[in-house]
Amino acid sequence: MARATEPRDEILANPPSPFLRFASSVADLSGRPIAFIAAMSGIVIWCLSGPMFDFDSSWQLIVNTTTTIITFLMMFVLQNTQSRERRALHAKLDELILAGKADNRFIGTENLDADHLADVAEVLIAKAGTRADESPLEDPPAPDHQMSVGST
Repeated sequence: MARATEPRDEILANPPSPFLRFASSVADLSGRPIAFIAAMSGIVIWCLSGPMFDFDSSWQLIVNTTTTIITFLMMFVLQNTQSRERRALHAKLDELILAGKADNRFIGTENLDADHLADVAEVLIAKAGTRADESPLEDPPAPDHQMSVGST
C-alpha cells in the first residue's frame, strides 16, 4: 500500500530552479578566501598597469565600471540567498513552535513592523523574568556578603 504524501513532502522534493542553484553557488564561492585573493589580484594588476596607460581616464573607467557592475549584480544574488535562508529559518522555527509547547501566536512574527516586534520582545522579556538590559542566560549577580571586621 502506497503511503499518501503530505503537501510539505512535495514542497521539499521540488528541485531548485537554475537561478537558485546559481545564486547559492555564487554566494558560496564569493565567501571563500580564493574569491578575495582573485579580487585583490585583479586590483593589484590594475594598479600596476596604470603607468602603461599613463593613468588615463579610460584606465580609471575600467575599474570603476567593472566594480560597479559586479557590485550591482552581487547585491541581487546575495539578497536572494539571504531572503531564502531567512524564510527557511522561519519555516524551521515555525515547525518547532508547532511541534513543541511554545505559544503558536509567535508564528509569523517576522512579518510584524518594528514597533510590534518591540512589543513582543517586551512581553517575552517580562515572561522570562529579566530586564531589557540583561541576558536571561546570565546568572544573577551573587549578593554581596561582606563580613565586617571582628565578626565571626
